[in-house]
Amino acid sequence: MVFESKLTKTSRVSKSQKKDPIKALRRASSGSPFPSAQRRKPSQTAAKSQSKQDETPDEHEAEVLVDTGIITSLPTERPVSSIIDLMRYIQKRTFSEVPERAAGMNSTRTAEVLNFRLNLPPIVSVAHIHALSPAPTAAEREISELLKTGTIRKIVISGRGSGAATFGEGLVLMDDWERLVTENDQLSAELKSKYLEILRSHPTALTVSGSNFTKGEAVALMTAGFLTAAHATKMSDFLRPGSSSPMSGSLASLSSAGSSAASGSVAAVGGTGIVHSSGGGGRGLNFEDDALAVKHNLAPSLPNIGPYLKLLVSARQHLTSLLSKASPRHREAPLSLLRERWDGGIAAEDPASKARAARGESAAVLPGRTKKWRSFWGLKLEWVLEEAVGGGLAECFNTQSVGVGVRAL
Repeated sequence: MVFESKLTKTSRVSKSQKKDPIKALRRASSGSPFPSAQRRKPSQTAAKSQSKQDETPDEHEAEVLVDTGIITSLPTERPVSSIIDLMRYIQKRTFSEVPERAAGMNSTRTAEVLNFRLNLPPIVSVAHIHALSPAPTAAEREISELLKTGTIRKIVISGRGSGAATFGEGLVLMDDWERLVTENDQLSAELKSKYLEILRSHPTALTVSGSNFTKGEAVALMTAGFLTAAHATKMSDFLRPGSSSPMSGSLASLSSAGSSAASGSVAAVGGTGIVHSSGGGGRGLNFEDDALAVKHNLAPSLPNIGPYLKLLVSARQHLTSLLSKASPRHREAPLSLLRERWDGGIAAEDPASKARAARGESAAVLPGRTKKWRSFWGLKLEWVLEEAVGGGLAECFNTQSVGVGVRAL
């Protein structure tokens, strides 16, 4: 008997043991030292993509500081007894001292910084005084009494800044005003005495009558910077319907203004008084033809007020921009962080920083390379902060763990 064996088919799938010659050729031709190793994608890519999806926009924002109370008046380093003492205190704390070593400035730049500070007018804004006064009402009452007695004098400057950033009112000690007039070399002794006598006779007046000066005297005082135009322009002077004046009248006169004079002449651009007709100040006020008296009211002023206002406005703007960069959403920062960014990361004066500098480990920026010294001539953060708080641009508040906080308004 013959037995035959038959193989039955199974449902199990069997893989072919033959290798694909094309894949083997590709692996052999590759430059990898491990052609037979299994390739895997890194798991970090997936983890990173998942973490990015889980992140929220709030994680990129700085945490809000815990406000435990607004600081109504900023503290002073020493007690002050009066408004005059407070004004002297503010003036002495305006700028930082020029570093004697590693300043990052050559002798020419150091001389420019010192001369700029020396030529600034001794003005203290009323907003600055309010920021340091514990009782603003009592401070205003004392200022009013000092104005009546002629101890101080008020200056009002409009048109600089917008909103809360305007300068507003400033105070000057009359002793400083008289010193500047006396030291000026452009004025005669007779004119100096006359000018100071008019100021003493009107201690609270913001303007003086131009009839008190002749044409030559007014020009000399304006050139020296001790007088300026009070109100050179009125809004009613522009586009007044039915006016016969070519400078202030109808649309027809405006359309023919450029064609009624030769191109390139002074008349083609409005005449010699166009700057003051559009609100400017300086020497070009109108004078009477048949007399030497000035027709307009004049405002007492001090030399170099323009650089002072430019420094004040730009410093305020830079302070608020630092707060916005520190926390774009809340616009606030600790005072310590704000001071570090205002100073530009220069070397500190603590013993640890001095020891690192002695070992050659200090990587701080030289003061002369920072914006504080390049643009603001070494202006102190405390001075700018007090100006901003008094002007309503910022406020200070206490926090739980990081000391004093500053918030832009």
